[in-house]
Amino acid sequence: MALVGAMLGAAGGGWINDTYGRRKSTLVADVLFALGSLVMCASRGPNMLILGRLLVGLGVGIASVTAPVYIAEAAPSEIRGGLVSTNVLMITGGQFFSYLINLGFTEVPGTWRWMLGVAAVPAVVQFVLMLFLPESPRWLYWKDEKAKAISVLEKIYDSDRLEEEVELLASSSMHEFQSGCTGSYLDIFKSKELRLAFYAGAGLQAFQQFTGINTVMYYSPTIVQMAGFTSNRLALLLSLVVAGMNAAGTIVGIYLIDRCGRRRLALTSLSGVVVSLVILAMAFILQSSSSFCLNTLNSTCQGALGWFAVAGLALYIAFFSPGMGPVPWAVNSEIYPEAYRGMCGGMSATVNWVSNLIVAQTFLSIVGWVGTGLTFLIIAGIAVLAFIFVAFYVPETKGLSFEQVELLWKERAGGNQGSYQSLSVAAA
Repeated sequence: MALVGAMLGAAGGGWINDTYGRRKSTLVADVLFALGSLVMCASRGPNMLILGRLLVGLGVGIASVTAPVYIAEAAPSEIRGGLVSTNVLMITGGQFFSYLINLGFTEVPGTWRWMLGVAAVPAVVQFVLMLFLPESPRWLYWKDEKAKAISVLEKIYDSDRLEEEVELLASSSMHEFQSGCTGSYLDIFKSKELRLAFYAGAGLQAFQQFTGINTVMYYSPTIVQMAGFTSNRLALLLSLVVAGMNAAGTIVGIYLIDRCGRRRLALTSLSGVVVSLVILAMAFILQSSSSFCLNTLNSTCQGALGWFAVAGLALYIAFFSPGMGPVPWAVNSEIYPEAYRGMCGGMSATVNWVSNLIVAQTFLSIVGWVGTGLTFLIIAGIAVLAFIFVAFYVPETKGLSFEQVELLWKERAGGNQGSYQSLSVAAA
């Protein structure tokens, strides 16, 4: 139900962003999340618990659209990718600390109520802090509140850079839209350039999920136990290590994304993901083969294969987290025109949550049908398709302004990538 709520929140979050702004959208997300946490904590039955999960999901869905866009629109282009990736670090770091916090609450009376209720605290803190932050300068400019937009930009840039940024805003295609006028969902599919941008963004979001990251995060204790580590405590401890590596890898991604570029980082990441998934698959296939290990050495052999599987799991996280973790969110925050940024971002985030739900609900069933090894081979095959998709369809946006990215898609829609090539060289 949390994932269903996130799907609905992401779908509506784009419209809320474009209509009411990034700041108010964040405040709405905080209220929904905090309320949902408190409802879960106070639940007296399953129906109330489900309602709380739905409210939390709505908050998560809206926030998943809003945070990357808000950060990107306030960030200088040369560090935009790293700052948007910091949002991913907060997510992966939060997953790690949630393991620690929940582990601590296992020794407290009313265990699960504390686990669910304490989640309201960061939402309340963010709500209070957001009251002191300004609205996105680009959204303000688009809504014809130019004085407020320039006032916000003055807090970000020095005088020389400020003039350049204001000129970019003034010369951009945003002047085509009047205050209070937003694009429609149909426009996205009528316009070839918007359609190309959306397919690139939504494709990245879908492949992020279908290459298995939340399979690993949701089921890492189960996977570790499948690998032969039957102790619950050891399985949870190894899962904590996986979550820690995920957060640490995101930090590496923050450093690399504005240096290596989004496209190159994603391709490198997917290459490593394919190799690690094949290692995982082979470990499980060999473990299930009765003829692989001699009977006299079966126990030792099975233990070695178990650690081989854990090594594959660790390698997967090491490659996925710096690349395919932050890249889809960074790209989606910068490839759409202002009038459609919230709308397209919401649709792409919805694709992410739908894919997330499909993976979460089918992984263990597929394992039951074809076995763990073949399941990971299937995911490896999807990762190969993801590599091809990124190589042929996703452009490099490193160092480009929003206006240059718009030009990039216009050139692609017209079948002319010459200007795009020159933009990429200039940005590099």
